[in-house]
Amino acid sequence: MYTISSEDDVTEETLTRKLKETVIGKDVTSQLGKPYAVHADRDGRILVADSAWGKVLIFDKKNHKFSVIGEEGGGVLSKPLGVTTDSANNIYVTDTVQNRVIVYDKAGKFIKAMGKEGVLEQPVGIALNEALGRVYVVDTKKHNIQVMDMDGNIVKTIGQRGTADGEFNFPTNIAIGKDNAVYVMDSFNFRVQIFDKDGNFLRKFGGVGTGLGMFSKPKGIALDSEGHIYVVDAAFNNVQIFDREGRLLLFFGEMGNKPGQFWLPAGMYIDEEDNIYVTDQYNKRINVYKYLGGDITQ
Repeated sequence: MYTISSEDDVTEETLTRKLKETVIGKDVTSQLGKPYAVHADRDGRILVADSAWGKVLIFDKKNHKFSVIGEEGGGVLSKPLGVTTDSANNIYVTDTVQNRVIVYDKAGKFIKAMGKEGVLEQPVGIALNEALGRVYVVDTKKHNIQVMDMDGNIVKTIGQRGTADGEFNFPTNIAIGKDNAVYVMDSFNFRVQIFDKDGNFLRKFGGVGTGLGMFSKPKGIALDSEGHIYVVDAAFNNVQIFDREGRLLLFFGEMGNKPGQFWLPAGMYIDEEDNIYVTDQYNKRINVYKYLGGDITQ
C-alpha cells in the first residue's frame, strides 16, 4: 500500500519547507532509525517503537502530524521494544533497559509506570485484553509471560525456560485473538505457542529450518480479522501466513529495498480493518499492506 519512513510521509508540504529543503536539504532528524515494534491506534495513528531513537514515534497521516513520546520527565524512554494502546488510546510501552511498562495518555503525557523493580528483566512484546483487565508482557530474559492487571500488579506468570509444551526459549512478541487466545512467538524454540486466556497450553506449530512453514529468526506475530496467523521472519525477510492449525497458506516479501521488500523485518501489527504494518528495520521504514479477505476473485 505505502511506506512510512519519516515525518515527510505524513506532514503537508508547505512552501516554506520546500524552500528550506532546496537550500539546506531535507531534515533527517525525523527519519526512522531502527524500528522494532509497530502499532496503529483507533484513530489510525501509527506508533513505532524505535530502538535507535530510544523513543516512540507517532505518525498521524489523517491529521498530517508527527510527534515523539518518551523524551523527558517520569516517562522518559531508553530502549522501547513494544507498544500498544487501549480503547481510550492510552499508550503502553515496554522499555527493555528500564525493565518496566510505561503508560501515557493519547497526547503522550506520562500517566504511570508498571512493573516493580525485579519483576521484569527484559520486557519486549506487549498485548492488552481490556475485557479481562489484563496486560500480557513477554519477558525475554525470564523466558515467560508476565500477566498484570491494569494497575500493574502481577496476577499470573505463564511458562519458564525449556522446550516442552508451555515452556519458552527467548520469547519475543505476542498477540491476542478474538477468542481471547494468547499467541506467543517462542523465538529460539522456533515455534508459535497458543494458550487460552488463563495461560493453559492449547497447541503449537513451527520448527527450525529453511522449508516452507518453518522458521529461522521469527519475530513479529499478528492475527487478521479471519483468524489467520502472521509471522515475520527476519532471516527469510518475509511474512508467513498460517491457518488456525498452523498450516502454511501464503507468504510475502523478499530481501531488498524496493517497495514491498524487507531487510531484517521485526515486529508487526494488524488493525481492525486488516491493514498490515511491518517494521522493516534496516530499510528504516514501516511497510503497510492490506488483507482483502473473502473470495479473492471479488
